[in-house]
Amino acid sequence: MLSLGALLLLGLVFSAALLLQPRWVARRQARLRAQPFPAAWRRILRRRVPAVARLPYPLRRRLEGHIQVFVAEKAFVGCQGQPVDDEVRVSIAAQACLLLLGEAQAPCFPTLQRVLVYPGAFVVDRVRAAPGGVVQDQRQVLAGESWQQGQVILSWADVRDGAALPDDGRNVVLHEFAHQIDQHHGSADGRPWRPGAAARRRWDAVMGGLFARLQVQPSALIGSYAASDMAELFAVLTELFFEQPQALADEAPAAYRELADLYQVDPRAWR
Repeated sequence: MLSLGALLLLGLVFSAALLLQPRWVARRQARLRAQPFPAAWRRILRRRVPAVARLPYPLRRRLEGHIQVFVAEKAFVGCQGQPVDDEVRVSIAAQACLLLLGEAQAPCFPTLQRVLVYPGAFVVDRVRAAPGGVVQDQRQVLAGESWQQGQVILSWADVRDGAALPDDGRNVVLHEFAHQIDQHHGSADGRPWRPGAAARRRWDAVMGGLFARLQVQPSALIGSYAASDMAELFAVLTELFFEQPQALADEAPAAYRELADLYQVDPRAWR
């Protein structure tokens, strides 16, 4: 049985480790970002993720650093026979890390542990409460899903197709990793954490106003799925922000400004 002094010492060691962990993580990630970017990975980006070629050189180099951290820290799991190689890892990491471009030392989705990759769309079973209190089993076919418990699930076919068309406004990786950002401080509710009460109030007012507008005035650009709930609105707007920025800025300028403030970039300048 440990003495009181030993227990206190263990408590101090544990507390010190918790306090120092962010520093250790930051140093490890800085070392990863400083490593030369593999030439083979650059060829994958040219072939699979044409959006990267549009970035100004400083942002492209920053993206490469984020990719190195992502690939080193996140586990990739192939499902239903899907092979996982550098093409899969780098293609997914590159698109996910577009959301981190605004910060040179951005935390790399700190709650994410693994990415599950299926060859194509996958089936999930859901329990839905129907009117009258009847509970129904519902089967859905999905291209992607983000879980608060540290994982993202993706269809490789949809990842590949979404990357190949970088200006069609639809990208499953951007969509699901927007949910990851939304889920970082709790459940997905379309309210990613913002520093400062005034910024949070402004976000709520702008996005709430746009959501209400979509209920009565559907948008061909934003689409009906974004009007299903606030979390999907944020994820869909993120896709448009990176893939059709000028169109989004023209249709919803206040929402575009909020996203530019959140992501700390303006993709209109990359065209």
